[in-house]
Amino acid sequence: MAYIPDDKLPKTEEEWKAILTPEQYHVLREKGTERAYTGALDHEFNQGMYECGACGQPLFSSKGKYDSGCGWPAFFEALDPEAVHFTEDKSLGMSRIEVTCNRCGSHLGHVFDDGPSDKGGKRFCINSASLAFKGE
Repeated sequence: MAYIPDDKLPKTEEEWKAILTPEQYHVLREKGTERAYTGALDHEFNQGMYECGACGQPLFSSKGKYDSGCGWPAFFEALDPEAVHFTEDKSLGMSRIEVTCNRCGSHLGHVFDDGPSDKGGKRFCINSASLAFKGE
Protein backbone atom coordinates (compact mmCIF):
# COMPACT_ATOMS: atom_id res chain seq x y z
CA MET A 1 0.00 0.00 0.00
CA ALA A 2 1.42 3.39 -0.95
CA TYR A 3 1.08 6.49 1.16
CA ILE A 4 -1.91 8.70 0.41
CA PRO A 5 -0.79 12.32 0.03
CA ASP A 6 -3.14 15.23 0.53
CA ASP A 7 -2.74 18.64 -1.10
CA LYS A 8 0.18 19.48 1.25
CA LEU A 9 2.07 16.21 0.77
CA PRO A 10 4.56 15.07 -0.18
CA LYS A 11 7.01 17.65 1.08
CA THR A 12 10.63 17.95 0.09
CA GLU A 13 13.22 16.96 2.67
CA GLU A 14 14.11 20.65 3.03
CA GLU A 15 10.46 21.41 3.88
CA TRP A 16 10.45 18.59 6.46
CA LYS A 17 13.68 19.95 8.00
CA ALA A 18 12.06 23.37 8.32
CA ILE A 19 9.00 22.12 10.25
CA LEU A 20 10.45 19.26 12.36
CA THR A 21 12.90 19.43 15.25
CA PRO A 22 16.29 17.80 14.57
CA GLU A 23 15.27 14.76 16.67
CA GLN A 24 11.92 14.43 14.88
CA TYR A 25 13.62 14.73 11.50
CA HIS A 26 16.15 12.04 12.43
CA VAL A 27 13.46 9.62 13.59
CA LEU A 28 10.66 10.38 11.13
CA ARG A 29 12.62 11.01 7.94
CA GLU A 30 15.95 9.22 8.49
CA LYS A 31 14.48 6.13 10.20
CA GLY A 32 16.32 6.81 13.44
CA THR A 33 15.28 5.89 16.95
CA GLU A 34 15.35 7.60 20.30
CA ARG A 35 17.12 5.95 23.22
CA ALA A 36 14.91 3.65 25.29
CA TYR A 37 13.15 5.26 28.27
CA THR A 38 13.91 8.82 27.09
CA GLY A 39 10.79 9.62 25.06
CA ALA A 40 8.23 12.04 26.47
CA LEU A 41 5.28 9.79 25.60
CA ASP A 42 6.49 6.47 27.04
CA HIS A 43 4.66 7.13 30.31
CA GLU A 44 1.78 9.21 28.90
CA PHE A 45 -1.45 7.45 29.85
CA ASN A 46 -4.04 10.24 29.64
CA GLN A 47 -6.96 9.73 27.29
CA GLY A 48 -6.44 11.05 23.79
CA MET A 49 -5.10 10.52 20.31
CA TYR A 50 -1.59 9.93 19.03
CA GLU A 51 -0.98 11.53 15.65
CA CYS A 52 1.91 11.39 13.19
CA GLY A 53 4.45 13.98 14.32
CA ALA A 54 5.09 14.93 10.70
CA CYS A 55 1.68 15.17 9.03
CA GLY A 56 -0.86 14.99 11.86
CA GLN A 57 -2.68 11.86 10.70
CA PRO A 58 -4.38 10.06 13.64
CA LEU A 59 -2.52 6.78 14.21
CA PHE A 60 -3.15 5.36 17.69
CA SER A 61 -5.68 5.83 20.48
CA SER A 62 -4.86 5.89 24.17
CA LYS A 63 -7.32 2.97 24.42
CA GLY A 64 -4.77 0.81 22.57
CA LYS A 65 -1.72 1.92 24.59
CA TYR A 66 -0.16 -0.17 27.31
CA ASP A 67 3.02 -0.28 29.38
CA SER A 68 5.11 -3.00 27.77
CA GLY A 69 8.27 -2.07 29.65
CA CYS A 70 10.20 -1.81 26.38
CA GLY A 71 11.16 1.86 26.85
CA TRP A 72 9.05 3.25 24.02
CA PRO A 73 5.31 3.93 23.72
CA ALA A 74 3.60 0.60 22.99
CA PHE A 75 0.21 -0.01 21.39
CA PHE A 76 -1.58 -3.28 20.66
CA GLU A 77 -3.33 -1.90 17.56
CA ALA A 78 -3.38 1.04 15.17
CA LEU A 79 -6.40 3.30 15.25
CA ASP A 80 -7.11 2.36 11.62
CA PRO A 81 -5.14 -0.41 9.89
CA GLU A 82 -5.11 1.76 6.75
CA ALA A 83 -3.25 4.56 8.60
CA VAL A 84 0.00 2.60 8.83
CA HIS A 85 2.17 0.74 6.37
CA PHE A 86 4.40 -2.27 7.08
CA THR A 87 7.77 -3.00 5.45
CA GLU A 88 10.34 -5.68 6.17
CA ASP A 89 13.42 -4.11 7.77
CA LYS A 90 16.65 -6.12 7.70
CA SER A 91 18.89 -3.33 8.99
CA LEU A 92 21.14 -3.74 12.03
CA GLY A 93 21.60 -7.45 11.32
CA MET A 94 18.06 -8.44 12.31
CA SER A 95 14.68 -8.92 10.68
CA ARG A 96 11.89 -6.63 11.88
CA ILE A 97 8.72 -5.06 10.53
CA GLU A 98 8.96 -1.29 10.16
CA VAL A 99 5.84 0.82 10.71
CA THR A 100 5.44 4.01 8.69
CA CYS A 101 2.68 6.58 8.38
CA ASN A 102 0.61 5.70 5.34
CA ARG A 103 -0.08 9.37 4.63
CA CYS A 104 3.42 10.88 4.55
CA GLY A 105 5.71 7.83 4.63
CA SER A 106 7.43 8.84 7.87
CA HIS A 107 9.11 6.21 10.05
CA LEU A 108 7.25 5.54 13.32
CA GLY A 109 8.91 2.45 14.79
CA HIS A 110 8.43 -1.32 14.50
CA VAL A 111 5.77 -3.93 15.24
CA PHE A 112 6.50 -7.21 17.02
CA ASP A 113 4.50 -10.36 17.79
CA ASP A 114 5.07 -10.23 21.56
CA GLY A 115 2.13 -8.04 22.59
CA PRO A 116 -0.80 -8.97 24.84
CA SER A 117 -2.27 -12.25 23.60
CA ASP A 118 -5.78 -11.21 24.61
CA LYS A 119 -5.44 -8.09 22.38
CA GLY A 120 -4.18 -9.75 19.20
CA GLY A 121 -0.55 -10.34 20.16
CA LYS A 122 0.95 -7.24 18.51
CA ARG A 123 3.25 -4.67 20.08
CA PHE A 124 3.64 -1.50 18.09
CA CYS A 125 6.89 -0.09 19.51
CA ILE A 126 6.72 3.56 18.45
CA ASN A 127 9.15 6.44 18.99
CA SER A 128 7.80 9.34 21.05
CA ALA A 129 9.55 11.70 18.61
CA SER A 130 7.38 10.35 15.79
CA LEU A 131 4.12 11.15 17.58
CA ALA A 132 2.12 14.14 18.72
CA PHE A 133 -0.30 13.51 21.61
CA LYS A 134 -3.67 15.31 21.60
CA GLY A 135 -5.41 14.85 24.97
CA GLU A 136 -9.20 14.67 25.26
